[in-house]
Formats: sequence, C-alpha cells, structure tokens
Amino acid sequence: MATNKHATIRYLALDRCFSNFGRRFFIEDLIEACNQAIYDYSGTIDGIKRRQVFDDIAYMESSSGWEIPLERHKDGRRVYYRYADRSFSINNLGMNQAEAEQLKEVLTVLGRFKGLPQFEWIEEMQVRLEDTFKLKGNFQSIVGFEQNPYLKGLGHFTSLFNAIRNEVAIEITYQGYKQSAPVRVIVHPWYLRQYNNRWFLFGLNEELKTLTNLALDRIIEFENSSKCYIKNEEINFDEYFDDIIGVTFKRDASVESVLIKVNPEIWPYIESKPLHGSQKVKSKGEAYVLVELKIQINHELVALLFSYMDKLEVLEPYSLRQSFNTISRLINEKYF
Repeated sequence: MATNKHATIRYLALDRCFSNFGRRFFIEDLIEACNQAIYDYSGTIDGIKRRQVFDDIAYMESSSGWEIPLERHKDGRRVYYRYADRSFSINNLGMNQAEAEQLKEVLTVLGRFKGLPQFEWIEEMQVRLEDTFKLKGNFQSIVGFEQNPYLKGLGHFTSLFNAIRNEVAIEITYQGYKQSAPVRVIVHPWYLRQYNNRWFLFGLNEELKTLTNLALDRIIEFENSSKCYIKNEEINFDEYFDDIIGVTFKRDASVESVLIKVNPEIWPYIESKPLHGSQKVKSKGEAYVLVELKIQINHELVALLFSYMDKLEVLEPYSLRQSFNTISRLINEKYF
C-alpha cells in the first residue's frame, strides 16, 4: 500500500484505538478517530470511508505493515477491535518493510548530492537496511540533479557546514576574482546557499561587522578562530533573498520596478518559469508581453536578462537600460 502523511496519521490513530482497553471501538468509532486525527493535524476534514479503514487494518496486519495482533470481538451484530496483547503498539516497533524502502529511497536521493557534507553514513545506512530488511541493492538512479562534482571548493563544504552547526568562528584565506593576492578574513559563518551551480558562504565579517558572502571556490583554506562566535540574530535567510536574484544583496540599494518587453516566442517559457517571484504581466499583445519585476538590481539580474539576448528588451529603469546599451555596444565592437 502506498503511504502518505494522512495514511501515517490514520495508522497512528487506529493504533491508539486498538491499544485503548477502556473502550470498545467499532468501525464507526475508528472512522471518526481517523477523521479527527487528520483534522487535528491539518485542519481539514478528509472524509475517511469504511473501505479505507478496512484497507488500513489489512495493511497493518500484513507483513508489509507491522503484523499487528488484532482481535475482533462480537457485540451482538457489531464488531469491535482490540489488540490481543495489551502492551502492543506500533510505536514500540522498529521500521517495517515499507518504511525501510521509503527511507532507502530518501537516502538514495540524498546520496546524489556529491560533494555536500560527506554523508558516508548514508552508504552505511543503506547497507544496514539491505541486511536487516533484505532490500534489493544497487538502485539505479532515476532522478538527476544539476550539480558539478568537480567544482573547486566543494571539499570545504563539510567543514563549513559543521562550523555553522557548532557555532565556530573561522579564519579564511580568500582570493576574489578581482584580487591580485589572497587575504585573511575572520568570519562568523551563518548560512550556505547554492546559486547557478556554485556555493556561497554567508557570515559576519569580524573586522567590518557586516554581512559578507564568499564563494566556496575562492576559498583557499580556513581554520578555526579563537574569536568568540557571534550568532545570527538579525537576518532571516528564508526571506533574505526574496527581493533579489542570486546571492548579491546590497543593503544600501532599494527595490526597483523593472519593466521588460518579452518576445511572444519565449513568453510561454518565462510564463511557466518566472524570472522572479514578483513577476507581473502589465499588458499582453501580439507583438510583445509587458512584464514588471519588483526587484533589486544586481549582477545576477543583468546576467539573467541578457541570457535571453534579442528576445527581451529592458524599458525601465533608465539606468538598467543604459547598462544594456553599453554591453550591447561592446559586444558589437568585438564582432563587427
């Protein structure tokens, strides 16, 4: 039986009913208990039917489930359900076969992220699951993730991840692409983010007392610092990137209205995959679609817009349009 979050809630609700020896639970009571449990969890009424509860019971009794020791007792023409063993509960058991298979699928997907924290435990867990539950090994990959296992700096990921988790300040030797020589900087690491197949570390610069962002492929080496770690108590990184594309956020820059003319040829693509969460259609005609973005202008936005070449035209703001004018002239000079 395929499981989902509501199925798990139903199994647990039924388990509580079967374990309650102070009350008789008939099929109507079991249905009510399942619906109430789902409502308590999600705030919605699922409307569980008798057939679903019977299927759930059959699954719980099967070897794929927990092989529960369920008894059926007659009370006149009705039947109530109760465990034969008063001490039995599925909460006291380990994973069943189906749960083990699902966990292995999760571990297999996680294992695709090569170069991230060195999850050696994933392989160990897979071996243990295969041995314990006789799971079929050698899963063939059926999901592909965009990743670059050869990207310079990925070897730092695990140590940086642990520095954030363990709240340790670090001293980094770093060389930006515009810097002629490496520099040493003490950072209080707060967050790791991926963009455009590269990883970036966000943290507090000890000297400047400002947020800094460092590309992992530009980090030469780093070591723990003796500085007392400063926790992140000011930035919610779940919202920090809402007004930008990429990773470059300028604290002194405001969100601007960017007006763009989009060629009808590529509009279906941009409509299905918006340039930014703020994307809004201002007007739509046969010649072009007029789109507005509410966004902070940064290098990543310019690069994204320019990737559409002649299929897209920036109208506003004037400063951004002029930037595109300059870039276009330089390209024209190179090729003509």
